[in-house]
Amino acid sequence: MSRMVEVVIDSVRVSLTNQQRIVVLRETNSERYLPIWIGPYEAESITIALQEIEVARPQTHDLLRNIITQLNGRLTRVEVVSLNDDVFYGNLVIEVNGQTLKVDSRPSDALALAVRAHVPILVAREVMETAGIVPEQDLASQEAAPQQSEELDPGAEERLSVFEDFLQNLNIEDEEDEDDDDEAPGPGRPRKKR
Repeated sequence: MSRMVEVVIDSVRVSLTNQQRIVVLRETNSERYLPIWIGPYEAESITIALQEIEVARPQTHDLLRNIITQLNGRLTRVEVVSLNDDVFYGNLVIEVNGQTLKVDSRPSDALALAVRAHVPILVAREVMETAGIVPEQDLASQEAAPQQSEELDPGAEERLSVFEDFLQNLNIEDEEDEDDDDEAPGPGRPRKKR
């Protein structure tokens, strides 16, 4: 287990750009975070368990926890073990009859169970090093990186030249004089007295 780091669920968030859900894991005793995209149902399930909301009937993750218990098993921890092609892989680690079983699981389902069973959440050190985020370091590396000039495509440059011509031919002083002389009354604008 030395190649694993313990994390806690920091938050469940909604992306403002595409309304997808993200669970943010925070490494214990550190300010390193691991964001994982999850589905809306798993996000709701994790949030319900985190907030200890009472539900009338067992949800899917409650059912799975109850099945493990009824079969004399005990969930001891959940793991996020790898990241391949932007997909996270996880395990449920269950003790049954003196044996330790590792059951393949999506991390989102594993996290929903971990919150209900109050068991540790572990992440492979390689996953944290690959996908983990340290806010201060990330900001510093962005500021230290030289800014690259963005090249516009030729069509965009041509479209922008129309606005440049307009702005160059615009005489603001003439416009202000015309506005003072010929301002027509409009909604909320009183007629000038002459």
